[in-house]
Amino acid sequence: MEVNPELKKAYDEQPDVHHLIDMAKRLEGLPRHTSMHAAGVVISQKDVSEYVPLSRAQDGTIVTQFVMTTLEELGLLKMDFLGLRTLTVINNAVKNVKKNYGISLDMQKIDYNDQKVLDSLGTGRTDGVFQLESGGMKGFMKELKPHSLEDVIAGISLYRPGPMDFIPQYIRGKNRPDTIHYDCPQLEPILKATHGCIVYQEQVMQIVQSLAGFTLGRSDLLRRAMSKKKLNVMEKERQAFVYGNEAEGVPGCIKNGIDEKSQIRFMTK
Repeated sequence: MEVNPELKKAYDEQPDVHHLIDMAKRLEGLPRHTSMHAAGVVISQKDVSEYVPLSRAQDGTIVTQFVMTTLEELGLLKMDFLGLRTLTVINNAVKNVKKNYGISLDMQKIDYNDQKVLDSLGTGRTDGVFQLESGGMKGFMKELKPHSLEDVIAGISLYRPGPMDFIPQYIRGKNRPDTIHYDCPQLEPILKATHGCIVYQEQVMQIVQSLAGFTLGRSDLLRRAMSKKKLNVMEKERQAFVYGNEAEGVPGCIKNGIDEKSQIRFMTK
């Protein structure tokens, strides 16, 4: 109402508007309805009912009454099990090859670095190839010209808002390894596979473990905070990353001999 003087005036002078806005403020932030995650499954050591309240969805499925963020804070594991239609297409293709040509293909034993396949991806002829068939990805594959499965995986990970800014750096490092610069020696074994770029969340976890002495569990908490953009958690962990936290057993970068300039460059990437 501070932004809209007319609304504030109506709120102050009209009882019905005053009552309506007060009721809306009381309702604000309350659950609107219940729903079930399309693929989320909670895993626990004991019966889930010993940790959280349960209820039944409309189809009778047993669900938790807590949202996923609360479940994570309680230490429960939530996994997403997703189906993929492309797997059915591949399975049907294997059956058709067997039926029409008498050739048995084992998808568990294929060569993931078949150069002919990688060269084909580099031409942009990727119609029907999962995650590579959009116009933008076709153009990116032509520019990237993948030489390994790792290049394809990194390309898919980079081609989204935010990480796209690092595509030129990735391609430059791939084509000209002499241009890659590591802010400190500890980063090379972690970032070598992605040509000096931080592409995956798991690399962030490895970096905070190697540079600042984070535990695996704490590294994962930082990863979650970054993906959910929890600024208060990220700021707290930034302090622990740089200066350490003796009470929680984190030595920090400075104690481990990492200079502050390297830390700043890493945290702004």
